Amino acid sequence: MLSLREILGRIARGDAGPAETLAESAARIAEREPQIQAFASRPEALQPGSGPLAGIACGVKDIIDTADLPTQMGSPIYGDWRPRADAPIVMALRAAGATVAGKTHTTAFAFLDPAPTFNPHDGAASPGGSSAGSAAAVAAGMIPLAIGTQTGGSVIRPAAYCGIAAIKPSYALLPTVGVKPFSWSLDTLGLMAASADDAGLALAAITGRQDLDAPAASLRGLRIGIHRQAYAGAPEPAAAEALQRFEETAAAAGAVLVVHDGPSALAEAFDAHGPLQDYEATQALAWEYARHRDDLPPKLRSYLDAARATTPAQYDEARRRSRRGRDAARGFFAEVDVVVTFSAPGEAPATRDSTGDSRFNRLWTLLGVPCATVPFGRGGRGLPAGIQMIAGFGRDAQVIAAAKGIEKLVERD
Repeated sequence: MLSLREILGRIARGDAGPAETLAESAARIAEREPQIQAFASRPEALQPGSGPLAGIACGVKDIIDTADLPTQMGSPIYGDWRPRADAPIVMALRAAGATVAGKTHTTAFAFLDPAPTFNPHDGAASPGGSSAGSAAAVAAGMIPLAIGTQTGGSVIRPAAYCGIAAIKPSYALLPTVGVKPFSWSLDTLGLMAASADDAGLALAAITGRQDLDAPAASLRGLRIGIHRQAYAGAPEPAAAEALQRFEETAAAAGAVLVVHDGPSALAEAFDAHGPLQDYEATQALAWEYARHRDDLPPKLRSYLDAARATTPAQYDEARRRSRRGRDAARGFFAEVDVVVTFSAPGEAPATRDSTGDSRFNRLWTLLGVPCATVPFGRGGRGLPAGIQMIAGFGRDAQVIAAAKGIEKLVERD
C-alpha cells in the first residue's frame, strides 16, 4: 500500500515532486483498476494542488458532490448526474492540496446492495460496504487516501475487511453538506489510509487541527477498556481471536486492561439505532422511493417498504434512548483512556453478495464518538481481521494516538 506520510516525505526531501507522485498513483490505478473496480468515474489527468497534501491522490465516495465528476450514488437514477458545486469536504481536500483521483464505488445510496468492487485480498470475498471502492482502492495500493461515509459501519467495517486503517471522527467534525443523506442523525464522514498514522496526518491537514496528527501513545500504563458488546451478538472466531491476541500483546507492553461492559443505557441506545435510521431514511430517500421505486435495488427497496411503518412515536423514543446513551457514554469513557472492541464480526464474508454486518459499529456511530480501526492479524481464511478503538466525543486525537501506538505493537510483533 501507499503511505501518505512517506509520499510527503519524498516530496519534502526533493526526491519526487507532486506531479510525479500523482503520476505514480495514476499508473497504479491503470494497472489494478480492471481487477478491483474501485472507481465509478475518474478525471482524465491528475493535476497537483498546493498545500500540505500536494501530491496526494484521494478517492471520494460517489455519494459526495463533485463539480468536475459525476455523482451517481451507485444508482442508475443518478447516472451521469453532475452537481454544480463541490461538497465542502471536497473543497477542504482541494484546499489542503490533495487531488481527487476519482469517485469511488458505493453501494446504492450507501445501503446494502453490493457495489461492483472486489476485495484485493480475495476476489470472491466481500470488500464490505457501503464505502467499498474507497477501502479497496487504498488496500490495492492505488491511492494513499480515500473518503468514505458511515451511518452504521460503512467506514470501519470495509476498512477492516480490506486490511487497512480508518478513522470515523466525532460527529460533524467533517461537514456532511453536499453528501447524499441516509440518516442525518447518524451520517458521518471518515478517512481511509494504509495506517492510522497516515489517516491522522490527513485529518489534521484537512481540518486545520494539527493536534489530530497526534504522536503514538505509549501503551505502558494506558488504561484500555475491553468491551465485547454482548448486546450486539457473538463475534466470529477471527474477530474473537484478533481481540484476544491484542489483549495479550497490549498487556505484555504494559497496558492496564479493564473488562468494560458498560451501563444498560448503552445496550438500549444500540437498539435505538434501527428505528432512528429507518424513520430518517424514508424521508431522506422520499423522492427516489416515490418517483423511482422500481429502479431501486432489491435490498434497499424492501428495506424502505418496511421502514415506512416506523411511527413518529417510535422515532421519538429512539431519540430519547439515544440521548440517554450519550449521557451514559460520558461516564463510560471517563473510566478509561480508550475502549477497544471488534471492528467487524470477523473476516470479510466469503461472497460478494453481502457487505457484512455493522452490529459492532452501530452504537458508536449513534453516539457520535470517534473510532479508528487497524489490522491485527488474519483469520482462518487468511483474510484481515481488525480491532476498533473508541473514545469519548471530541477526543479524536486520543483515539488516533492510541491507534498509532497499537500499530507499533503490530510492527514489533
